[in-house]
Amino acid sequence: MDTESPHILLTLLAFLALIGSLVVVHELGHYAVGRWFGVKAEKFSIGFGPQIWGRVDKRGTLWRVGLLPLGGYVQFAGDMNPASQADENWKQLPEHERNQTFQSKTLWQRALIVFAGPAVNFILAILIAMGFLLAFGKSVTPPVVDAVQPNSAAAVAGLQTGDRILTLNDHRVETFDAMASEVIMIPGEKIVLEIERDGARMLKEARVAEAIEVDRFGNEYRIGRLGIGASKREIREVGLLEAPWAAVVQTGNILRQQVIGLGQIISGRRPISELGGPLKIAKVSGEAMSLGILTFISLAALVSINLGFINLLPIPMLDGGHLLLYAIEAVRRRPATPKVQEWAFRAGFAMLAAFMIMVTFNDLASFGLFGSG
Repeated sequence: MDTESPHILLTLLAFLALIGSLVVVHELGHYAVGRWFGVKAEKFSIGFGPQIWGRVDKRGTLWRVGLLPLGGYVQFAGDMNPASQADENWKQLPEHERNQTFQSKTLWQRALIVFAGPAVNFILAILIAMGFLLAFGKSVTPPVVDAVQPNSAAAVAGLQTGDRILTLNDHRVETFDAMASEVIMIPGEKIVLEIERDGARMLKEARVAEAIEVDRFGNEYRIGRLGIGASKREIREVGLLEAPWAAVVQTGNILRQQVIGLGQIISGRRPISELGGPLKIAKVSGEAMSLGILTFISLAALVSINLGFINLLPIPMLDGGHLLLYAIEAVRRRPATPKVQEWAFRAGFAMLAAFMIMVTFNDLASFGLFGSG
């Protein structure tokens, strides 16, 4: 099968632009809320490694660009290590300097500073969704079946043209597109549909069929299919007052699908090989950029949601790990001992390292590196 692949230089530039911008936005969230609470930022780095450019502002923050443009970080005064523990020298600081450190802030303030990073990733996705809704409107397709494929999952379940789908697994169905997005995520799963036919309501059970789709770049996707269609699509304008909530709902639906997907992988209903890493993101970034800037921006919104979601997982080294420790501190009325925190973050680092090795292996396997020819 002939596939089209963007130039390696375009792929590299698209990947750096995508990851670099999203991580900077994430760190700016931490930085902004930290400043709001009076915490001094000692360093804000775009990229890692040796500094190739830097400038200290009037607040004493070093803004720098590192040689390796993969991500970035903000270092607050008093934030001495990945576990956010201060060393003994912190206690020797003058009071006015100590009050500008991360560790001097109350528990809820530290939690908000940490939560701000993922929150800004979600906000960015919402703003992008708002822009698309205002510019192009909202596609609305009533959940009324006007085509049923023979021998499909829907046909076996007894669905007919003219049926209106009311609920999917007890979740109200507003549009056909929303229902299709749910079904795509659950290949092989059993579902219960509540439908309305000739004024009567009834329940139909079905098992979602599994299909493999291949895009123009040769990427394979395992998706769910019912085998029904609805063609009465209309584009409805979205007003300025309606757009924010519509964008929040759209972002929430994407986040819900990501949570479902992760749950399926953890429970074994989806293979772990479906998890992708940096190499896969780089490939998709180049492909999206080659299809146009709007496709690339849409991908940025999707990856931003994913970045926010992953960072909230309760794994030490991630923002969610910090928040978990703060929750434990709130319950115990005192923080975990430095030794416990150190071991927790060592375990978190090991988990993340193992995860990165696994997803990189998956990426290389998806590129055919380990194929038998």
